Amino acid sequence: MRPRYVPQRGINLDYLMWLFTRISGLGIVLIATIGLTLAMYMGARLQMDLPTVLRWTFFPNPNHVINSNIPDVTLGWANAFWQIMQYLIVFFVFTHAANGIRMIAEDYVGHTLWQPFVRALIALLWMGMVIVGIYVVLGSAY
Repeated sequence: MRPRYVPQRGINLDYLMWLFTRISGLGIVLIATIGLTLAMYMGARLQMDLPTVLRWTFFPNPNHVINSNIPDVTLGWANAFWQIMQYLIVFFVFTHAANGIRMIAEDYVGHTLWQPFVRALIALLWMGMVIVGIYVVLGSAY
């Protein structure tokens, strides 16, 4: 029988990531609410169907509204504010997911010699997904 791992007291990676998961979850909900509210304010409630509005809420992209009846799409929707919203949601979602995967993987791996390798693999996956997300945001800007 293996001895049970007791976390260290004070501030450490586990505590910081636990705290970040709670904060990033709230951040994701806040960003989605802001995106939905502003989309409705800009005319989405009358000129878009529900799937397009939800797609816009979670990934605000001017290409999602090009085929709608909203005049001057590029003036209202394709600006730096919406790009920053996309970067924030990409960062929060991928970091939130990577931390969840790390926690699940460490439950199975435990505190063995494999733990640093698992953490490194998850960190590499996280960096790759953030880079791909930023590439998609930059590629779909205009």
